[in-house]
Amino acid sequence: MNDSSSTKKTITLFALIMMIFTSVYGFANTTVAYEQMGLASIIWYVFAAVFFFLPVGFMMAEYGSAFNEAQGGIYSWIEGAVGPRIAFTGTFIWLASWEVWLVSTSSKVWIPLSTFFAGHDVTQTWHLFGLNSNQVIGILAVFWILVITFTATQGVDKISKISSFGGTMMIVLNVLFLVLSISMIFLSGFHTAEPIHGFSTFIHSANQAFASPVGMVSFVVYAIFAYGGMESMGGVTDSMKNPKRDFPRGVLISAVIIAVLYSLTILLWGVSTNWHAIIGKDGVNLGNITYVMMSNLGYTFGQHIGLSSAAAVTVGEWMARFTGLDMFILYLGSFFVLIYSPIKSFILGTPKDFWPERITKVNKNGMPANAMWVQAIFVAIVIILVDFGGRNAKALYNVLTLMANVSATVPYLFLVGAYPFFNLNDKIEKPYSFYKNKPWMWITTIGVLFVITFAVIFTLIEPILEHAYMDAFWTIIGPVLFGIIALILYGKYSHKKKRAM
Repeated sequence: MNDSSSTKKTITLFALIMMIFTSVYGFANTTVAYEQMGLASIIWYVFAAVFFFLPVGFMMAEYGSAFNEAQGGIYSWIEGAVGPRIAFTGTFIWLASWEVWLVSTSSKVWIPLSTFFAGHDVTQTWHLFGLNSNQVIGILAVFWILVITFTATQGVDKISKISSFGGTMMIVLNVLFLVLSISMIFLSGFHTAEPIHGFSTFIHSANQAFASPVGMVSFVVYAIFAYGGMESMGGVTDSMKNPKRDFPRGVLISAVIIAVLYSLTILLWGVSTNWHAIIGKDGVNLGNITYVMMSNLGYTFGQHIGLSSAAAVTVGEWMARFTGLDMFILYLGSFFVLIYSPIKSFILGTPKDFWPERITKVNKNGMPANAMWVQAIFVAIVIILVDFGGRNAKALYNVLTLMANVSATVPYLFLVGAYPFFNLNDKIEKPYSFYKNKPWMWITTIGVLFVITFAVIFTLIEPILEHAYMDAFWTIIGPVLFGIIALILYGKYSHKKKRAM
């Protein structure tokens, strides 16, 4: 008995920190932050670490340790705290965040591929049978979803190797960025491409769209999204050698490392990238911003070491190609996992008699193929509606990014909102407890709910104030639509159960 438990409890403090880091940190988040707010994004990333990432991390640890045997993930957590109806609604909205991710990323995935072959983003020049570039990308995105779904239903055990290879390349990309950027600080005589005019540079956005108080507050959603993923760490406490001591330490150390690395990376982007000269140009959008900035980094570095203009352009192109290949491999690995993992865990977690037998049925490869094809058709319809919506590329990728950010943020309202009921329920055995002081628990919970709620509200208010009503509609449609569907489905289910009794 002792031997089996000792072999199971293998996760050390260092291993936990690495797991949190790989599930949370995203290099592309820094380029999105710089595009949206410039150097002024740093203060909001620190804010999100302190008022979202840290407190929510400790809550996820308590949920995970109490429900470590549950198959349903966050559904089991919320159900144990506040009951099945709210759990079903919250988890259905959580599933919506992944559906929106599939919609937005299946359109964005063609940018790194085109960058790898051409050295820069050429998707905005694609035309076919009278369709504009956005519509062509929409057709390709539908094709991508169908091919990935078909392949995933055959079993994808070996596909994880692609994802791990992409992760290794991402580490190389981060190191390359840091080395080139720090080198340029010295090569330029400590001059930065983005001028720093005292503390105001870190308060006022270079982007006029985020210069207003409403715009600044709405950016918090981007910062919260950059720290998302902690809910996947909640289930590891039972595999740790000393969770009571090491989990809070791991969350705290990870929060500091990730916040510092995000802040440092955004600051270093200012070394090579002048916001108005590079990001303010036509053709630059949230879909291709990472490749544009990496290409510019290579070009600027080439100039600093005395290369000719043509040679510097070539260096920039190869930097963009490498980034494109890396991001495409990461996307490929992510798609094979996310096309089935969220929907499979949702179906497993919810009551067995809730779904029709066809939906819950798994094929010979252990995949819920029927549910995956229903998902594929739904995602394909939304892709066509969004990409054929008649907006330019910049507006399209802004909306796609906002859709993903808001949809991924809303489920935290359910997780955090259910936490006090979980904390105060003495019938739930809690092997690990961080918030023992009740007044502090309430202050923390209300504070985090306040931050998330206002970030989402202000994100929706901004396009309404600018009369971009369709943008506001697409931004909130995921959580609202899935919330309504969830309530209708659960209402029918409970009515059927009452009649059966």
